[in-house]
Amino acid sequence: MRTENGMETAMRKEIDELSRMTVGQLRQKYIEAFGEESRSNHKQFLFRRIAWRIQALAEGELPGGTGGFVLLEPLQLAARIIMIDASADNNPIGTVTRTTPRFSRDYPPTLTAHDIGVKDLLDVFHMRGSDHEVVLYAITIDPQQPIRMSLSPEGEAAAAEAVQRILAELQAQAAT
Repeated sequence: MRTENGMETAMRKEIDELSRMTVGQLRQKYIEAFGEESRSNHKQFLFRRIAWRIQALAEGELPGGTGGFVLLEPLQLAARIIMIDASADNNPIGTVTRTTPRFSRDYPPTLTAHDIGVKDLLDVFHMRGSDHEVVLYAITIDPQQPIRMSLSPEGEAAAAEAVQRILAELQAQAAT
């Protein structure tokens, strides 16, 4: 039987506190969690998004927008590496492409606001001797849109598709 550790208990307490917050308090908490205002005033939506964020951070998922050498150590320690990133690759906006890049030339063209791009990071990662396969799901974006942390409607649909494809891939691997 699985028991909760201290981090899981603290996470559950924080999520329980969310359930007692007003919409205004949840909107403020959303800003703290995501770094921008929510377009929604729907209490259940805000609760679910913030609770998901709390769980993702507690379980080791790196937040969107994390870039540069901050990623190098988690990449080196990971048993499996699956990334989702934006790409300006001349495909229709919202196209999801799965690749296994080994060098920057294998990575689709991108727009990045990171201090060092994912392409450069992967080059350093592999030059340091890693033999981990990196699976990248690239989502085609409009190269003319401003860089921001929120997603366009096409980006949201493509991200949902990428997540479904990743889950299917993980389930298939687990079955073998």
